[in-house]
Order: sequence, then C-alpha cells, then structure tokens
Amino acid sequence: MASGATICATRTSFRSNSGVRQPRVGTPSVEIALAAVGLLLAGIASAHGISGDDQAFLLRASGAHIGPYVYLGAKHMVTGYDHLAFLAGVIFFLYRLKDVALYVTLFAVGHSATLLLGVLGGLHVNSYLVDAVIGLSVVYKAFENLGGFRALGFEPNTKAAVLFFGFFHGFGLATKLQDLAISQDGLVANMISFNVGVEIGQLLALSVMLIVFNAWRTTGSFTRHAFATNVALLAVGFVLFGYQLTGYAVA
Repeated sequence: MASGATICATRTSFRSNSGVRQPRVGTPSVEIALAAVGLLLAGIASAHGISGDDQAFLLRASGAHIGPYVYLGAKHMVTGYDHLAFLAGVIFFLYRLKDVALYVTLFAVGHSATLLLGVLGGLHVNSYLVDAVIGLSVVYKAFENLGGFRALGFEPNTKAAVLFFGFFHGFGLATKLQDLAISQDGLVANMISFNVGVEIGQLLALSVMLIVFNAWRTTGSFTRHAFATNVALLAVGFVLFGYQLTGYAVA
C-alpha cells in the first residue's frame, strides 16, 4: 500500500510497512462511539443532492452560466459526504504529498470522465445502484485501511481501485444533474464549469483534511483511534449501501 501503513484488524494494532508494531489501538467503547457517529453521518449523506434554490436555478437557467455552475460544482463536492468519506479513507495513511497528489488525481480523472460522459453523452444509469456502489467504495477503503485484504491474503491494486471507484462517483454526480433535465442550451460550457467547480471543491476539502490529518498524526490520539475511525468509515459505507439498495427495491 502506497500510504505506508495499515491497521491489522485481527490483532487490533497499528503496523507500518517496516514491520514496527505501535501501541494498541483504541478501546471497544471508542470504536462503538465512532461507529455511531458514522451511522449519523450516513443518514445525512443519504439526503445529499441538489435541491432548494440551487435546483430552482438549474431548472430555469438557459444558456451558459459559468460562474454559477462553478459555484454549484464546488458546493456539491464540499457537501457531498459520500465523496468526502471516500476521500478521507484514501488519504488516511498517505504521508507523502506526492502520493496524495497521485491518488487524488486518479480519483479526479475517474469522476470527471463519467460526469461529463453521463451528462454530455447521455449515458443514463440508475442513481440508486450508482450510489450503492459509492457506498461500497467507502466500505472498500475502510476495509483496506483496517488490513482486511491483507488478512485474507489478497492485495488489491490500490491505484486502479481509486480510479475505478472514481468512475462511479462521477456517475453519481451526473445522475443528480440528469434527474433535473436541465436546459441543453449552453450545456457543454455549463458542465465543464460544473466539473471545474467540483475539482475546486475537492481541493478545498482536501486541504482541510490534510491540515487536520497532519495535526492529528503528531499526537498519540491518531494511533489510538485509527482503528475506530476506520470502523466508523466502514459503518458509513454499509449504511449508504443498504439505504440505496432499499431505495432501488422499493422504487
């Protein structure tokens, strides 16, 4: 793993690639509490979409509106708890800036491609199923961070996985716009602007995350709570996955 460290879930410990064992991670009470927080965040994330004044603007707008679409793209990303949860999992154990840049670039390429393909190319996918896969992307990343794949004797290609799930995150963004049947007048300029806004929002969110993670890593709390935090991410992913499958079943 390029991040340089994973948690060995079976032994509840933090282990670097150098093989050095760190102090025992967390306590059951902390893990349960953070998992509960994860469930709460998942409930918020399930309501994520474009609504209210933003929806009204998109429905009535015609022609190119560069600035507003950049703003909406950025807003959608920084309030997109499902996207942020996956991004947090991706950078959780990335200590070198070049690794962060590589993985975030792969994610950006993936979701940019399918966002534009979905809206401009008219490629429609079921929003419930796409969002279910997005939930699974959070599960995957948390499980990897917990050392689950290593315990199973399987090492996935982490770069390919981030790109792969990036495609689904892009389709998730596309379905939010497709559901509104926005005007075809100025669509290309508006979608490019929206995508630029998404990338700006991602950079803003990433900057905040890196500041928080870097400060957290200098304390003993990171080692103690790394396991519990990824359990919470796992809970977020499973709840998102289950919620969207339920929506698909009853729709």
